[in-house]
Amino acid sequence: MLKTIAPSIYAADFANLQSAFEMVNESKADWVHIDVMDGRFVPNFSFGYPMVETAKKHCRKVIDVHLMIVEPRKHVENFVKSGAEVLTFHYEAVEKPIDLLRQIKSLGIKAGLAVNPDVSVNKLKGLVKHADMILLMSVFAGYGGQKFIDTAYSRIKELKQVIADENPGCLIQVDGGVNTENASKLFECGANVLVAGTSVFGSGNPKDAIEKMLV
Repeated sequence: MLKTIAPSIYAADFANLQSAFEMVNESKADWVHIDVMDGRFVPNFSFGYPMVETAKKHCRKVIDVHLMIVEPRKHVENFVKSGAEVLTFHYEAVEKPIDLLRQIKSLGIKAGLAVNPDVSVNKLKGLVKHADMILLMSVFAGYGGQKFIDTAYSRIKELKQVIADENPGCLIQVDGGVNTENASKLFECGANVLVAGTSVFGSGNPKDAIEKMLV
């Protein structure tokens, strides 16, 4: 089963993004994570289609796009055309998540469903079977550098049981406050992909930080 780190470009130096992508290429990470924020679903703004296109051009790793936006359905096709290989939207942002999961998968890429820490894992029952990945936020979506919420450990274990019952191939991604101190425990609980931003790009040696998280 997959076990990897997805460095979050949102934490990189925007004045030197090419070097950030080159670092990811040279690292032991298998994915690169791109946060898309619209100032509506979450207060902050961030990247759009051009950043995904840039990642596709410069990065050889899986392009993982996290939509923190309202009305994600309107933008799915453009993000796929831009180069997204995994596209995740928030449960809280749509009325019929199953329909959107199916739409994303019909476009030939992996479909992910994200939930904030205050959304019960029970809400995911019946949805996991339609998803390729569930993203459990371990902070509230929209801000970098937040403190890790340690209920994530029990939520991963709870989600693992739902996955075992509905869709054993579904991946678990964790995003928020991931670092060299908690990564191993998150993997032990059953996570497959850990999104790490500040703890990678804010470290003195990003490649070394990624490697330490994978130990």
